[in-house]
This record gives sequence, C-alpha cells and structure tokens, in this order.
Amino acid sequence: MPEMPCFRAGSAVRRIAMAAAAVLALALAGVWQSHRGALAAAGLAKPITIVVTFPPGGGTDWLARRLGAALQQRMGQSVVVENRPGASGNIGAREVARAAADGSVLLMVNSAFAINPGVYRQLDFDPLRDFRAVFNAGTIASVLVQPPERAVQKSAAEDSATQDSAVAVGTPSLTEALAPSADGAAPAIASCGNGTPQHMAAEMLAQATHARLQHVPYKGCGPAALAVAAGQVPVGVVTISTAAPLIADGRLRALAVTGRQRSAQLAGVPTLVELGVADFAVEQWHGLLAPAATPAPVIDRLHRLLAQILAEPEMQQALREQGYVPGRESAAQFGQLIAADMARYAAVTAQLGLKVD
Repeated sequence: MPEMPCFRAGSAVRRIAMAAAAVLALALAGVWQSHRGALAAAGLAKPITIVVTFPPGGGTDWLARRLGAALQQRMGQSVVVENRPGASGNIGAREVARAAADGSVLLMVNSAFAINPGVYRQLDFDPLRDFRAVFNAGTIASVLVQPPERAVQKSAAEDSATQDSAVAVGTPSLTEALAPSADGAAPAIASCGNGTPQHMAAEMLAQATHARLQHVPYKGCGPAALAVAAGQVPVGVVTISTAAPLIADGRLRALAVTGRQRSAQLAGVPTLVELGVADFAVEQWHGLLAPAATPAPVIDRLHRLLAQILAEPEMQQALREQGYVPGRESAAQFGQLIAADMARYAAVTAQLGLKVD
C-alpha cells in the first residue's frame, strides 16, 4: 500500500503567521510614512532642540524634559533639551530669537520672561516681536514660608493691638512675619532671584500691605527655601514644588499661597486673599515659544501634539503632584497671557523703580 503524504499543520500555521506579519509590517510602514509625511508637511521633519533658560533641576527644566521625552516618543524623532541659564533667562532667549524659524528650536520659559522687559534696561531681543507663543504647559503658585520656630501665635489681645498697623492683615502669624523687628528694622524676605516671579510677589505683597520688606535674592528657589529653613532669613517666597517637601518634613512653615485658589498640594494653606490681602494673585506659567517667523502650520502642529501629551492621565497626574495646574490656553491665548503679564509687571517695576542690571 503506498505511503500517504504527511500534512505538516505546524508549517502551514507558521507560513500564515509570517504572511500576516508581513502584511502588518507593510501597513505599519504605511502609517509611519504617512505620519512622517504629515510632520514634513507641517515643517517638523527635523530634530527639535528645546532651550531651557534656567539650570537643570528646577521646575522649568523638569517640565521641558518631561514634555520633550513625550514629544520624542510621539513624533518618532530626536528631541534634545539644552540648558542656557543666565540673566534671568535672557541669554537663552537671545539665542532662540536668532535661531532657524522652522520649529526645530523652541524656547522653554516661565513668567520671568514677561518680567524681564521691565527690569532689564537693555535686551538684545524684543520679547513680543521676536517670538510666537506655542504652548502653556502649566501654572504654579508660590508660597510664603518661614522657619517653624518663628511661627509663634499671638494672643487675641496682642493681635487686637496691632490691628491699626499697615501690615495687620490675615492671621497673627502673617502679621508677625511682615512686621518690623523690635528695633524697627524691616524684615528680610528671600526670593528665587532678582526679576523672578517670586521677587515680584514679594514686592507686590509689600505694596499691598504697606509693609517695609528688605528683598534678599538667591540663585534659585532651592537656595532661598533652604536659607529660610536654616533661619538665615525670617520669611521667603518660593515655588510650591520647592517648598512642599520641606514643609512636609517640618523644616518650613507655610503661611499663605500666592495663587487665586488654594493649591491641591498644600490644601490646608490659605491664599493671601483669604488672609485679607485684596485681589492678590501671582502665578507662574511655564511654556514654549518659537522664533517669530515660524510658520503658523508649524505652531499649530506643535500645539496639537503638546495638547495631546498634556491630556494623557499620566502627564496630568505628574503635573499635579508637582503642584502645577495644567495649561488650557490656545497658542493665541497664551500669547495674550504673556502680553498681559508684561504690561502688569512693567507697571509694578516702574512704580518701584526696579532695575537689576
């Protein structure tokens, strides 16, 4: 009897699987080419460099690296973050203002960008004319802090005796923090540096409460917070993300936040408005800008990609854990916010005669 041929089912399955894999690979290649084509059509075929105007380790740098990594994954091309600190961000801004206007170079800044025109007499660029807003990643308030050992509550009688003073606002601890020393000297107040949003918050707080405060600038929020924790300065204004770990460890005491609303990260800390400082709100935004001649389709494409990244639950959670409120503005609205803050801070610096160069 002739031998029947052996049917190898396993081989047939493997051939079918290989054929299916080949079809899938071709389909994915087509999708990828389409994606690359869309990027190229929007002028985004080149690797991207994000210039951060502050040193590594701060909130602006953290946001840039987080967004850059997500953008690289989503675009499938290189996104490099480079730090160009100095002169409150002016050095990096000047470089990007003169860079290629094709979406390949972006500038990551915070609200100091809107303050600089009012405090620096000579800028080698025009913050409004030389840039286009791309994306506001998020805003964060600052917090007024002091060393725990200075947080001595006054009695009701003591507090009542100070109600006629110009700085008698809010809780006794805030009143005490802003009051002159026994010899009449103005208390020092630490900030994250000259021309920073925290500097503006300190000056605006002094204006609003008619307090005499001696500004002490530090090279960053970290050094400022540590100086207050060590008792070297009696009070300071630093970002919430910087202060929160020190507050949790009991090394700092929070008096009030500078935002319009309480911070989710410091939910038990009141706003300055709640403590009687009317209409007080200083919040720091962090966002991406592009050279002014960058075409509108490139700006639109970048904004859509970044908005998709920001909408991801993991990114939302990461921002909130750091104390940020994710941005919701369009590119045009972000540009309007920058212009409005420039006008607002220019009025403050002009009234105070503030110059840092």
